[in-house]
Amino acid sequence: MNTSERRKEILQILQREEEPVAARELAAKFGVSRQVIVQDMAVIRASTPGILSTTKGYAIQQDTSFTREFKVRHRQEQAAEELNLIVDCGGHIKNISISHRVYGRVSAEMDIRSRHDVTEFVEALNSSHSTVLSNATSGYHYHLVEASSPERLDLIRQQLEKAGFLAPLQPWEKKEKEENKL
Repeated sequence: MNTSERRKEILQILQREEEPVAARELAAKFGVSRQVIVQDMAVIRASTPGILSTTKGYAIQQDTSFTREFKVRHRQEQAAEELNLIVDCGGHIKNISISHRVYGRVSAEMDIRSRHDVTEFVEALNSSHSTVLSNATSGYHYHLVEASSPERLDLIRQQLEKAGFLAPLQPWEKKEKEENKL
């Protein structure tokens, strides 16, 4: 199998799978190194929109979903509560980002879809002796959340507000949000 055929088959695998596919799994299937798969994916992603690189592997973004960004604030020990609230309402937490005064917008992929994912994230965080990204901004951060309907996103917003996690947008954030819609 040549490189072009392998890349075509990788794309077909990603289109069939509902869960992310790890580079190591693809490497084993095609009998190549993980690095070869990473290079293949760079080429595939350059020509195919909607392919996500997550901590669990590569996935094709589904078109039948809706996304919304929520600004939230909480202490590190409340991270699991906040993330569980979102997934319990049917949300998929795609990323976290902060708006830092010096560095600008800093984002990290999360791909959290279930309570199990939340548990794995918290365990990884605790075992690494690291802190959450939002510690750099006094607990303020944003989550890009995907859900099956706008109503689900509304429910998530309501529950975040009820739990005291939802943070108000500053005037400059409202302006930035409006400009991005244009």
